[in-house]
Amino acid sequence: MRKNQAKAKSELGNTPQFTKNALEVLKRRYLLKDERYKVIEPPSKLFWRVAQSICKAELFYGQKIDLEDLSNQYYHIMSSLEFLPNSPTLMNAGTRLGQLSACFVLPVDDSIRNIFGPVMYLGLIQQSGGGTGFSFSKLRPKGDIVKTTMGEASGPVSFMRVFDVATEVVKQGGKRRGANMGILHVSHPDIFEFIKAKLMKGSLSNFNISVAVTDAFMDAVEKDGMFELINPRTKNVVKELKAREIWNQLVFSAWKTGDPGIVFMDEINRHNPTPQMGQIESTNPCGEQPLLPFESCNLGSINVSKFVKDKIIEWDRLKKLVRLAVRFLDDVIDVNHYPIPKIEKVTKANRKIGLGVMGFADMLIKLGIPYDSDEAIDFGGKLMKFISEEARGTSEEIARQKGSFPNFKESTWKKKGFKCMRNATITTIAPTGTISIIAGCSSGIEPLFAIAYVRNILDGTRLPEIHPLFEKVAKERGFYAKNLIKRIAQSGSIQKITEIPEDVRRIFVTAHDIAPEWHVKMQAAFQKHCDNAVSKTVNLPYDATPEDVEKIFKLAYKLKCKGITVYRYGSKEQQVLQFGPNVIQKKYVSAGPEYAGGCPTSECPA
Repeated sequence: MRKNQAKAKSELGNTPQFTKNALEVLKRRYLLKDERYKVIEPPSKLFWRVAQSICKAELFYGQKIDLEDLSNQYYHIMSSLEFLPNSPTLMNAGTRLGQLSACFVLPVDDSIRNIFGPVMYLGLIQQSGGGTGFSFSKLRPKGDIVKTTMGEASGPVSFMRVFDVATEVVKQGGKRRGANMGILHVSHPDIFEFIKAKLMKGSLSNFNISVAVTDAFMDAVEKDGMFELINPRTKNVVKELKAREIWNQLVFSAWKTGDPGIVFMDEINRHNPTPQMGQIESTNPCGEQPLLPFESCNLGSINVSKFVKDKIIEWDRLKKLVRLAVRFLDDVIDVNHYPIPKIEKVTKANRKIGLGVMGFADMLIKLGIPYDSDEAIDFGGKLMKFISEEARGTSEEIARQKGSFPNFKESTWKKKGFKCMRNATITTIAPTGTISIIAGCSSGIEPLFAIAYVRNILDGTRLPEIHPLFEKVAKERGFYAKNLIKRIAQSGSIQKITEIPEDVRRIFVTAHDIAPEWHVKMQAAFQKHCDNAVSKTVNLPYDATPEDVEKIFKLAYKLKCKGITVYRYGSKEQQVLQFGPNVIQKKYVSAGPEYAGGCPTSECPA
């Protein structure tokens, strides 16, 4: 091992360079510890542990390949912080646990056995660092008959609370707090209870929730038409109402708390690569990975900001990185230790992976392109198209060497004329929360949250951050000052600070400086060239209105996004990223009479 490491360091000349915050996150979550919780692994050895574990997958296929050279390459792309896999791979590769996937979807069917069985699976998955998604749409509605007892059903939301408590107890082995996605179909009779489920403080705190809407529902909203609620047990219509009654409550709740989001389920299934295996009904917790029941997926992200030099993109170097990253993610599937046999069977039948990007906002800054511009939207599409084409080409190449995913013959890839394909899906845009901290870059395809801010992690730990590119420019151009940074941290934005040059202010725009429609346009630009989906939050100011939320939802549908999430700053008491303490002025914001129906507390709608 030492010889292997020495060779890599001499040939590649690479030692990981971490920020103070990155080292703190690595220490708390990723580095191996002994029985007394003392860290026993330096950061560089973490990447060796992962690289040497993952490359062993090549042995399963009798490939004539230099494993030492491949492990060196895997080490290099991680230690250079050009590519990082999802957190469970970093945490668990080369350990006894060995569970490497981040995303899981489990089915929940309408019986006690098929409700509490997934609760057990949730525990196994989240203990190992994975996140779980569920559709509760098959559960009979509240008040429906239970024939075995002649009692009344309690409905999907009540059972979601069981999953929520189980997640709270497990806490993913102490490394990551549990995360779930709960989805309910818009036609379910309990849709109003579901939409309002997180309006009450502390309710379903371990869940993101989304409503699965259809083209028919969106059409009914647009035409102010009627919509049917259907009992999933009997398939009978139990109520007909105006679609806008559901829509208005959905918009209000999203405005009030950020939940629920929307998943456009028809759009998702139009791009389902294996429809012969069934319809997709749910996603992972952040919505970027639609999956079949019992399916899992492992993700990885390229730090694209590393591929800009003197305002020029190093396309050839990026191409090589994409190809190596696809091989890495495919290898993860084979060395992974799956929590239950059914998940291993379904996952290996489709071999889905999700290669995405992080550091995109940083990349735009280095190129001198404002995030909220047509140039940025066009460039985002161009970048993702390049990555997608290279990633697909690599998946085809690996398929020629090792074989296509088992369900390939009946897949949409075969129908489109592809002769082989290793992976049913290849690209995903993930939120890259902690791995972007490790990489020292902006998260996913999000704009900068702020130029200076505080990040809350784990058990209340607060990490102050200032954007390094801004700090560099400020020092080079002579306007850097500690008092200036303190002023910026109060609002996160530099747009109203006139002593900062105008051209700098134009490039360093933040999520709250940008009009909401630019968020959606960027999401759509990446979605056009992404096999799975795009995790993206549309940030809104505290004084945004429900009408603003409605416009965003409709634009996302029009631009063929697979889902959409909004978050109005300050609408939750606790949030991961925040400005200084005096940013929000808690002024009254009217929800409007058409949205306020069903508001459960006296403090609404402000």
